Amino acid sequence: MISALAWVRKGVAAERPARYEMTEEEYTRLQTEAAAEINDAKRELKEKSMVDSELLNDPALKDFDLEHYDSSDEDETSEKQDGPHIFSNIKGLSFYNEDEEDPDLDLDEDEEAEEEQIFASDNLLLVAKTEDDISNIEVCVFESESDNLFVHHDFMLPAFPLALEWLDFRVGRKADQPGGGNYVAVGTFEPSIEIWDLDTLDAAYPDLVLGTSDKRVLRKSRNKPHGEFHTDAVMGLSWNKNVRNLLASSSADTTVKLWDLSKGACVQSYSHHKDKVQAVQWHPSEASVMLTGGYDKRVAAFDSRAPDAISSWKVDADVESVMWDVHSPNHFFVATESGAVRYFDIRNANNGKGGAPVFTLTAHDEAVSAMQQHPNIAGVLVTGSADETVKVWDIRDKPSMVLSRNPDVGSVFAAQFCPDEPMLLAVAGSNGESRVWDLATNAQVRSTFGDAAFAAKPVQEKPLVGIQHDEDEDEDAENSHEAVIAELRGSEHPAAAAAAASGEDSDTSMASEN
Repeated sequence: MISALAWVRKGVAAERPARYEMTEEEYTRLQTEAAAEINDAKRELKEKSMVDSELLNDPALKDFDLEHYDSSDEDETSEKQDGPHIFSNIKGLSFYNEDEEDPDLDLDEDEEAEEEQIFASDNLLLVAKTEDDISNIEVCVFESESDNLFVHHDFMLPAFPLALEWLDFRVGRKADQPGGGNYVAVGTFEPSIEIWDLDTLDAAYPDLVLGTSDKRVLRKSRNKPHGEFHTDAVMGLSWNKNVRNLLASSSADTTVKLWDLSKGACVQSYSHHKDKVQAVQWHPSEASVMLTGGYDKRVAAFDSRAPDAISSWKVDADVESVMWDVHSPNHFFVATESGAVRYFDIRNANNGKGGAPVFTLTAHDEAVSAMQQHPNIAGVLVTGSADETVKVWDIRDKPSMVLSRNPDVGSVFAAQFCPDEPMLLAVAGSNGESRVWDLATNAQVRSTFGDAAFAAKPVQEKPLVGIQHDEDEDEDAENSHEAVIAELRGSEHPAAAAAAASGEDSDTSMASEN
């Protein structure tokens, strides 16, 4: 399953990423954490032993001899086994003082360095993936000239990933270096936020962790918000591009938090929602204004410096995502579990109560689990859904659907426009596959959003580009996502609908204006 995507602009990544080298400070930190986990395990084992002892000494169960119920004569006798020793052929082993002397080792460092090189013409696509209960971030390279997408390196995550946010503010070991960096912030089912350096290979530990991972502290704060850290899953992240040291996060603990990356600490906590907060986003130009949406069916807009002055809008279902209109910053989009997308005017609020939407798209039959606006071309909106379709909308004047397609990724969980290519869209979903789709080669998209010369020029539509995997890796790709959603919502979630028809089929989606 792929739950989130994020692009990295061309020229941002280091041409030759460095290898990770653990510092003494990190060794000490890992030893401390390991010792704490061992002590917790010992305490839990001791508590379990006390319970077992009480059970074994229960007079009513004494006749059953529970202490030896699974023992056998074979377990109580040790038999000598004859046979070859594991090191019996050690005389036949060859030993080399230097690796270079071993003819079986290929130590072509130049070839390895060439394979690891990232060119200025390459984009990175960050893929949050979970397979067989193991979660990681795949750092993929996309070569636009050859339409080639491959995994460059990856790093492990402690839990299922829910949100990705790229940022260039330097933290951790590179905090004092000049210029911008190349990082990704990751929100998972764990209450802490990890920030990883994308220019480091084989990283064993994030450069910065926001919040606490102390299980004893979290155990005391269970089921109740805390002012300095999250106590439940981190569901949304937004980096402030105007004030680069600020990161906002939304959580299942019902709070929104503001983090100062230079200090690695929470500087403000907001509690205006009454249920899990699914989404948060900074305003594109007003540096202190943010937008949030939650499972309390409310969307809130406010100035982070004056959190008591909040304007809120009610919607028909749990909020899946919120997004400011970068082409008209007084407006914003809201996608919901009901399959609708609503477009609001922030100025249409009276005494903190938001007005009716400007328009509503009945976009999908299932939840709108992905929504993205084109950053440069006004009027282009893309939605993705658990109904397994991706749709392109023209929201200029009277909103209308331009294209509907099944990209063969299962339930669609992520859709992101590439920041460097005109109409390049990455999509991913429940079957663990990601696809890169060049919308600029589609005839309907060209005729709708291109000028007359552009639309008239015939172009053959390109197929969707995906990462090539071994057949063995694809066998278990169709893992169910209902348990993940149910854990967040606290209740069972119905199964996703059957796959919608692929191609440019007609659709029952419609738009209404208020």
